[in-house]
Amino acid sequence: MKKLVLLALFFGVTNLVAQQQDSTLTNTIQKLETKVNQQQNDIQRLYSELDKEYRTYRIVREDLNKKIIEKQEEVIDSLNALIDESNQRLVSINEQLDSRIQDTEKKADSQIAELDSSVEKNRLYWIIATLVTLLLGGLVYWLLGKRIKSSKTDVETQIRITKASLEEESVKLDNKLVEALETQLKLQNETSKSQPVSSPEKADHSLAVKVADEIIRIQKNLSRMDESTKGLKQLNSSVKRIQDNFASNGYELVGMLGKEYNDGMKVSANFVPSDDLETGKQIITRIIKPQVNFKGEMIQAAQIEVSVGE
Repeated sequence: MKKLVLLALFFGVTNLVAQQQDSTLTNTIQKLETKVNQQQNDIQRLYSELDKEYRTYRIVREDLNKKIIEKQEEVIDSLNALIDESNQRLVSINEQLDSRIQDTEKKADSQIAELDSSVEKNRLYWIIATLVTLLLGGLVYWLLGKRIKSSKTDVETQIRITKASLEEESVKLDNKLVEALETQLKLQNETSKSQPVSSPEKADHSLAVKVADEIIRIQKNLSRMDESTKGLKQLNSSVKRIQDNFASNGYELVGMLGKEYNDGMKVSANFVPSDDLETGKQIITRIIKPQVNFKGEMIQAAQIEVSVGE
């Protein structure tokens, strides 16, 4: 019995709870439906507003396009007008230029014709003047050449005569000098024989050194003279005789001309560059003062000039 009562109570409570839950669910559904309807109404309203805005946008865009097109048409018309005006100006300028060119061509043709005529006349005059000038120039050149040749021959002849005369005078003076030196050497020899000197260092060699210098100078002059110079053979004989006399007294002239120079030589040397020698080669080409030895001992050092190949 108690079980039946409990079952009846359980089912009663269950029905009450179920009814309450159904009532709550229904209320919730109704609220949701209300919200959905409101949202749909809002969406419809937004669609309507968007449609109005779009129609307004299309109207404004069409107006703008019309205005832009009208403005472009105005600009195009203005440009076309400028182009037409420029074309007309160009046509006018071309016509003026053609007219000026034709006038210039006519003037140029006229001036060229006048110039050709003037050039032909001037050319003839120039040809005549040139021929006359050439003839006069040739005549003057021939006369001057003849005169210069004659003057040159006279000058060369005079130079040869003067040179020969000077050489002859020089030979005469050198002959007299050699005779004087020979006389002095003889006197010195006689004095030396009467007053013998005990050693070479105490002897007076000033005259011998002077004679040696003069011999070198005279030999240098002889090498430059013409063989036909008057008195040249006599001077050569005198120089040879005084050299023999010089050697017989114990003196020696050391020959250096044309020999190769070396650093061991006891000389005073001046070096001169030369293109005629091999690079580095050193040749004695001038004797300023000769080396003089007396009985094998040097009493005067040589002063020379050395050519050095570059």
